[in-house]
Amino acid sequence: MAILEVTGLSKHFGDLEVIRDISFSLEKGESLAIIGSSGSGKTTLLRCLNGLETPDTGTIRVSGNTVFDAAAPRAKGAQARANQLHFGLVFQSFNLFPQYTALGNVMLAAELLAKERSDYKANKKRILDEIREKGRAVLSSVGLAAKADNYPHQLSGGQQQRVAIARALMLEPDILCFDEPTSALDPELTGEVLNVIRGLADRDTTMVIVTHEMQFARQVADNVLFMDGGVIVEYGKAEEVIGNPREERTRQFLERYSNG
Repeated sequence: MAILEVTGLSKHFGDLEVIRDISFSLEKGESLAIIGSSGSGKTTLLRCLNGLETPDTGTIRVSGNTVFDAAAPRAKGAQARANQLHFGLVFQSFNLFPQYTALGNVMLAAELLAKERSDYKANKKRILDEIREKGRAVLSSVGLAAKADNYPHQLSGGQQQRVAIARALMLEPDILCFDEPTSALDPELTGEVLNVIRGLADRDTTMVIVTHEMQFARQVADNVLFMDGGVIVEYGKAEEVIGNPREERTRQFLERYSNG
């Protein structure tokens, strides 16, 4: 059974239809790359998956459970948070809190969630110690064990993005989403972030990656989804879509990208 099933998602902003009738599925451990020109709807689709935008139509199911249905009342409170926790999101621009260290940024969401536990007050020290230990382990997994006590302004852009990845991993989401994770980085820093994502793919992390790095998508993604004008133009195996696209619009995009 697919870990993620998206059916008929559409989203309008006023009179502008940004995505229309988007449907796809993702198996556990697979990586999906979403490609397309600016304005094609890629980021809006990602934000709809993560609950940052509310689709006008469609359903989203994770492991067979419906986490969004446009035809049903919207989840609120604890249920809404639980639905969002199926997804982790890494933004383009890091979005780290400058007043917290790398470790503090990674721990923050877990600490806030822990406060909702019925046993938190009685076991506060043990729970926070466990969160701190896990936070250090997650930072180590992205190669930043030595930077745990550094603040964001003391880190390079690539290191900041790796902290953002660790922060998303901390809550153990079913699906890890990336919104053009290297677009805010200088070329020399892009490689270190892409290497971390490659490592996650090697460990069968389920991922949805909006990217403009075509070679990376071809190497890392199991499947590629090409969007244009808010719709899916082509969807299939990465090697086939990027290496031998069926649709003329896909070919034009790839040629324009490679020539640009």
